[in-house]
Amino acid sequence: MQKALIVKEPKVPFTLVDVPIPKPGPGELLVKVLACALNPVDHAIQLMDILPGTTYPAVLGFDIAGDIVEVGEGVEGWVKGDRVFFPANGYNYGGFQQYTLASVDAIGKIPAHMSYAEASSIPLTFTTAAIPLMSVNPIGAGLNPTFDSKVNFNGEAALVIGGGSSVGQFGMYMSFFLLISHIVLVFLAIQILKYVGYSTIITYASAKHTEFLKSIGATHVVDRAEVPIDKLPEAVKSITSSPNGIKTIYLAVLRDDEVFKMAYTCLAPGGQMATALPPLMLESEKAKLPANDGRKLYGVWASTRVEPNIAYGKGMWKNLPVLMEERVIKPNRVEILPGGLAAVADALPKFFQDGVSGVKLVVNPQDTA
Repeated sequence: MQKALIVKEPKVPFTLVDVPIPKPGPGELLVKVLACALNPVDHAIQLMDILPGTTYPAVLGFDIAGDIVEVGEGVEGWVKGDRVFFPANGYNYGGFQQYTLASVDAIGKIPAHMSYAEASSIPLTFTTAAIPLMSVNPIGAGLNPTFDSKVNFNGEAALVIGGGSSVGQFGMYMSFFLLISHIVLVFLAIQILKYVGYSTIITYASAKHTEFLKSIGATHVVDRAEVPIDKLPEAVKSITSSPNGIKTIYLAVLRDDEVFKMAYTCLAPGGQMATALPPLMLESEKAKLPANDGRKLYGVWASTRVEPNIAYGKGMWKNLPVLMEERVIKPNRVEILPGGLAAVADALPKFFQDGVSGVKLVVNPQDTA
């Protein structure tokens, strides 16, 4: 038996219970979970039952790292003891338990220089940023769908927008539609844009993150406390010296009409804006915009195990561990919470109370009493 934190039915509190350790089937791996990163979506599902298809009782926790302890039938290339990171393989295979199952379709080996906690900060966040930026049109902006090392946007500029200027870190997201902290999405989006060679990467974020943002590739940080969102287009033009706007934008913000409108205003005719919005939500936002002049917008369903992302996902999971090994993609900063799974219920509300800024909260289920 093992400890697991479950949601027994929609909209009820988490419960810590004993459950059997699962057995891996064909194409699966049994993993001892040594780190699971928390995301706002965990609280949103538990409290609001926001995602269709959630089955109960549910084990949440979507960003996972640990050790392989058993290999399923027909699995090749993986052995007991491999250090791995991966996204949850469905609502009953999350990381809020001491052992879980992983699919060989979406998993990578952790580089030797990276901790379990650091590795657990990457799967869902990288997927959410990478699909709308990298995947082939019309799924994404098609910047580099095959991870070709020869692709280079040298001489071009990109903009990453991480929040509005008049609210706290998560004040704009009280609708509970936020799946991932926007600032950690910013961190990964900057690294992706640096990887594909953008010379100028402008970031609209809190000034307190400036040093870290520049260390991972941002060339300019526009402080959202000093520059109101309605002045962002003017600030961007002053940096790029381009009167027509910018051709590539990543928008990490959900459910903020003013931010969305100003991001679109920054976008040059014929430009592309990748967003963290689910496709249906993006269509709702697009309906509020002026007539299209060739500007393209992309949303994301952040899973590489569902269509239309499966083909891209195979390449992503082949290349992501290599980029991590080469330190091209670095982990988010993490804060490890004591108490294992017992810490989750009290920690999740902090995402919606301005209590988390620029870090991934992580628990080790093995620390559960």
